Amino acid sequence: MKPLFGYLFLALGISFGIASNSFAKISNGFSKLTPSILCILCMCITMFSIAKAMSVLPVGFAYSTYSGLTVTGVLIFAMIKYNQIPNLYAIIGIAFIIIGVIMVNYLGRVN
Repeated sequence: MKPLFGYLFLALGISFGIASNSFAKISNGFSKLTPSILCILCMCITMFSIAKAMSVLPVGFAYSTYSGLTVTGVLIFAMIKYNQIPNLYAIIGIAFIIIGVIMVNYLGRVN
């Protein structure tokens, strides 16, 4: 598989990761059937996509990008949907996550 497809699978995994976390919130602790099933389905697609991405991309790059962008995406989703505005410490924490992802991706080396 070409690296371009790895990036596409990574983007797909990030998108479905954000969706699965959003459905987890909507499922109300897995007490609502439809959002619970959608959450599990999205998580399966997420894991499949991340595994495919890792087959051509370095593991550190793929997973750090997935985790950092998924956490950031879920935070933005919560801000928009639930009006959950983060405080200063949460904003600093998200900034550190983004900086960490950038450092791993641009400064980290794989032997």
